[in-house]
Amino acid sequence: MDKLIYKTAKNYINGKFRDIENKTLDVISPLDGKLISKVPLSSKSELDTAVAAAKAVFPSWSAIPIKERAQVFFRYKTILEKNLDNLAYITHIENGKTLSEAKAEVEKSIELTEFACSMPQLITGEILEVSNGVECRIDYAPVGVVASIAPFNFPHMVPHWTIPNALVLGNCMILKPSEKVPVTASHIAEMLKEAGLPDGVFNVINGDKVIVDAICDHPDISAVSFVGSTKVAKLVYIRATSNLKRCTALGGAKNHLIVMPDANTDMAATNIAASMSGCAGQRCMAASAMVGVGPVDHIIEKLCEEARKIIPGKNLGAIITKESKERIERYITEAEKQGAKILIDGRNAVVQGKEGGFYVGPTIIDNVTPDMAIAKEEVFGPVLAIIRTNTLDEAMEIENSSNYGNAASVFTQNGSYAKLVMEKASAGMIGVNIGVPVPREPFSFGGWNESKFGTNDITGASSIGLWTQPKKTSIKWNPEAQKNWMS
Repeated sequence: MDKLIYKTAKNYINGKFRDIENKTLDVISPLDGKLISKVPLSSKSELDTAVAAAKAVFPSWSAIPIKERAQVFFRYKTILEKNLDNLAYITHIENGKTLSEAKAEVEKSIELTEFACSMPQLITGEILEVSNGVECRIDYAPVGVVASIAPFNFPHMVPHWTIPNALVLGNCMILKPSEKVPVTASHIAEMLKEAGLPDGVFNVINGDKVIVDAICDHPDISAVSFVGSTKVAKLVYIRATSNLKRCTALGGAKNHLIVMPDANTDMAATNIAASMSGCAGQRCMAASAMVGVGPVDHIIEKLCEEARKIIPGKNLGAIITKESKERIERYITEAEKQGAKILIDGRNAVVQGKEGGFYVGPTIIDNVTPDMAIAKEEVFGPVLAIIRTNTLDEAMEIENSSNYGNAASVFTQNGSYAKLVMEKASAGMIGVNIGVPVPREPFSFGGWNESKFGTNDITGASSIGLWTQPKKTSIKWNPEAQKNWMS
């Protein structure tokens, strides 16, 4: 039996890690296929205990002035910075992304925490004298106990899409990490406690679908965020909202990069190669479909040249599980059988010294038609399908026919082409000569169509609407001020 690199993951409730006797799952490193930890499959009773702890501390935590709550996260940001390298290494081991990608992920968590520290300046409230002697004001109150259900692909960053904002705004939280990557969540809990967060404000419950369903059903959880596949996002949204909860659920994507013949060849090729292969393509903002308009062979040739520089185990990370690797390779094989041309083939990739790892090399497939599965479905691997069109209108028709709507980009030096895509693309995040158009704080992250369910975005200023509720107060002190019906 392999020796565990990290201790069996534990639930974190009311400031303490708890041992439970439930069934456990193995946590396997995608890098080499070795056992690194175990994760318990919690029962609903464990969730009940965590929610009770959060509910009990909510009145005192929410009563602390927001500027004082933010001080916890100023300290927490400093702790993240001091532990950057270790946190990146943990993410590298349990998720399989490269060390540089893991470091960038933690750095993004630091940026998200920094933004949360600005919340006192963003929700100062509003006040107006609406009539003689009468004032109306709006304040923003936390909604209560909330839950964040996080995916495997960003074990550190995605929890930080929700934790800092929700807690600074006065809520208490239950984090349910992916059972594939539970180690990071324990370190987040330890560091929040070190920063001075009161016990019970933040809790971690490990588990599988049982806990997800229990979160959606729990009567004392007021709001739920979810990040994962569209299929599950839709189910979570329906279940949570049917129980009268707020919910923002982010799903999958099929992001189109529209490439015009006038695009800067080097900029387009390097951006597209990085977009399709970063994090091994396991991100909802990855480029998975390139729509080439007209004569773009010169750009495709340069793109292939750039892709050949991407080496599994060196500057390309692993796929999360053996099953995921096999699923990705089936998409490639199916496209090939349907007549697509494999320009670069990443199937059967093996990294020397890590033969037990799960790797797919960069794969570029030309002559893909819009009806093929690889053109329509989320592959979630370092695979780029190239679809050929004659006009930008045809390209836009392909982009807008997708059920998804996370991101769309255009590579061009022509302002009118860029403007058309910016205005007409059915996606929530648009890029011009940018392969991964992720907004930076304070701009929020969130797609359209079946890439997002719910009204508010999950990050940035838009998240305030998810984690707070407006309280409107009308005030009158002077009875002599009444002059008309408004006063």
